Amino acid sequence: MSRQAIGVTVVLSILAALIVARSLIGDGSGRVYTRTVTTEMVEVRLPASDPAAVDEEQARQGQVVTEEAWVPVDSEEAKKYASEGAATISWTSRKNVPYSQVRASPDDEGISFSWSQTLGIWLAALLTLAIFSFLYKDNPIYKTAESLVVGVSAAYWMVVGFWDIIIPNLIGRLAPAFVEANFTPGLTDLEPQWRYLIPAIFGVLLLMRLAPKGQWLSLWTLAFIVGTTAALRMVAYIEGDFITQINATIEPLYQVVRNADGTTDGYATLWASIRQLILVVGVLSCLTYFFFSLEHKGAVGKVARVGIWFLMITFGAAFGMTVMGRITLLAARFEFLFDDWLWIIDPNKQREVASVISMITG
Repeated sequence: MSRQAIGVTVVLSILAALIVARSLIGDGSGRVYTRTVTTEMVEVRLPASDPAAVDEEQARQGQVVTEEAWVPVDSEEAKKYASEGAATISWTSRKNVPYSQVRASPDDEGISFSWSQTLGIWLAALLTLAIFSFLYKDNPIYKTAESLVVGVSAAYWMVVGFWDIIIPNLIGRLAPAFVEANFTPGLTDLEPQWRYLIPAIFGVLLLMRLAPKGQWLSLWTLAFIVGTTAALRMVAYIEGDFITQINATIEPLYQVVRNADGTTDGYATLWASIRQLILVVGVLSCLTYFFFSLEHKGAVGKVARVGIWFLMITFGAAFGMTVMGRITLLAARFEFLFDDWLWIIDPNKQREVASVISMITG
């Protein structure tokens, strides 16, 4: 074993020992407590928010139009509009309880330790550390975590796509009565829309990609997807970026900013005009840089060099925003590790006593 591997092993062993000790000393760590909460709803008839959509004739006659709604039994709407014998429904759920309440009420029988959520936090923390292990080098632990992320993500989005897209947008249009009876109660349009057979056929053709023969049939669907996506994105880009850029560029260089009383705000007008001037200079210089019909010498070369500066500033700002986004994700993971898992920090004031002090004092 190399010296570097020995050093990493020692560091990981010390870290594991600290984690185990942290989970056993003081208040512990990575624990989730829940309380059973009962929710009761009652059916009432409330004044319609859009009377014309509910009953256009009554709304035209000036009558009060009501609609059915479910509200909590202890709400003001229930006290005002609920009638005797109104239908009610109730269910129970588990709600997370801050550890400060657990400390304050240790004998509260309504609060219980949640094994499932606690195991979830520990599993998420260990997988996070497994991903961080790539900072040392590629290793089997990292590959296992990476495979889990890819597999679970693919399975999750497949299920989401099935229930959010295929069921309501395809099967719900071809067999609405079946979907209304088995999956989505409350559908109003129960007439089959047979034109949705076309996307269904395209979907089946796309699955031919997995068949041993006839894979070329999937190219029809892929070509349709690529073509329509490119066209839609091009139109959106032209309307959202290209035309907007042209409109902003042809604005007058002198931008007048007026106050609420109609007077001119000199300070705001100055900076608005400077901003417009920089915008015009940047656009023209960047266009000059990409104009290759003239050699970049003399005045053209100087303007093109200004365009390079604008491009570098733009690329740098975009890269900086990307890095800041990644740092935000990293900070969120560290906050999860130190707050939800190890209880070393407490930004949400859920545990009252700092866990570091509790760990030291026992």
